Amino acid sequence: MSLSRRFAWVALLLPLPLTATVVSAQESKPAFRAPEDVTFRTTDIISEGTRMSAEVFAPANSEGKKLPTIVMSHGWGGIAETLRPDAIVFAKAGYLVITFDYRGWGKSDSRLILAGAKPEKKDGKLIAEVKEIREVVDPIDQTADIMNAIHWAVGDKQCDPERIGIWGTSYSGGHVVYVAARDPRVKAFVSQVGAMDSRWTIASPKARELTFGQATARARGEIGYPPAGSRFMNMTGPPIWEKLMQYAPIEDVGRRKDCAMLFIIAGNEELYDNKDHAILAHERATGVKKLVTIPAIKHYGIYYEARDRARKEAITWFDEHLKKTAP
Repeated sequence: MSLSRRFAWVALLLPLPLTATVVSAQESKPAFRAPEDVTFRTTDIISEGTRMSAEVFAPANSEGKKLPTIVMSHGWGGIAETLRPDAIVFAKAGYLVITFDYRGWGKSDSRLILAGAKPEKKDGKLIAEVKEIREVVDPIDQTADIMNAIHWAVGDKQCDPERIGIWGTSYSGGHVVYVAARDPRVKAFVSQVGAMDSRWTIASPKARELTFGQATARARGEIGYPPAGSRFMNMTGPPIWEKLMQYAPIEDVGRRKDCAMLFIIAGNEELYDNKDHAILAHERATGVKKLVTIPAIKHYGIYYEARDRARKEAITWFDEHLKKTAP
C-alpha cells in the first residue's frame, strides 16, 4: 500500500470554512445570533495555561437550572463555529452545550515557544522573544483541551456534573474515546465517523523514517513547527507526526464499563476501513454500547444528507443515558 494511501483516512476535517480571526472572546460582542429559544454566550477556557475561545448554548428560560451537559469537539482542521448548527439542536433538546477552538485554532490563543535567546530576567519577570504554534494537529494536545473543557464545564452554574456527555466527529470521534477512558465524569459519548488509530505514522518503513526523522530533528532543534496555514494533503493543519504515533484510542475503549458509547458510521466510508476503527471499537467496548450504520453515505455525508439523522441518533442516546439519571 502506498504511503499516500495510508494517509487517505486522515482527511477528516469538517467541510466548512476553517478560517477565523484571533480575538479575545471576552473583549468582543459575538456577531452570531442564536434562535430566540436558545441562549448563547462566549467565554474563555484555560488549557495548560493557554486561553481557548468557547461558546455556550442552553435552552431559553433555563437559567438557574442544572442541565445535562454536552461538550462538543470538531475534527481535523475544524473550528467551533462549524458546530453551531448542531449545538443549537442539542440545546433545544434540553442540554447545556459547550463548543471550543483547540489551542492554536480559530479564536483561541496559541502555545508559545522560544524564538530567540534564553529569557532575560527583569523585575521578577522573564523577557523573551517567542512565537506561536498555530494550526497544527496534535491529538495529545487536543484531547487535553477536551478534558480542560470538561473541567471548565463542571464549574458552570448550569452544568450538572453528574450528567456529562461528550460528542466528537471525524478525528475527534476518536478523541471522545480517549477522553472517556481517562475521565470518569463522562457518562456517555457519541462518536460519529470516528478514526480510532493514528499509528499509521509508524506502520511502514517509509512512514517510520519520516516520523522518527522529524521527531529527532525537532528534539535537536534542527526544525521547528510548520507555519500557520500549512497544508497537509488537501487539508489545513499538518500533523505533528511523533504525537500521532502515541495516539490509539482503539486500545482505550475497553477501559470504561460505565460509559454509554454510541458509534455512528458511514456505510460507504472511503477514508479508512470501519472494521479497523469504529466497528472494532464497538466490539471491544465492555459496557452499554450501540453501533449505527447510516447506509449509502460516504464520510462527509454525515455533514450533509445524513446530518439530521446523526443528530437524532445522538439526542436519543444522550436522552437515554443522561436525562434518565436526573434527580
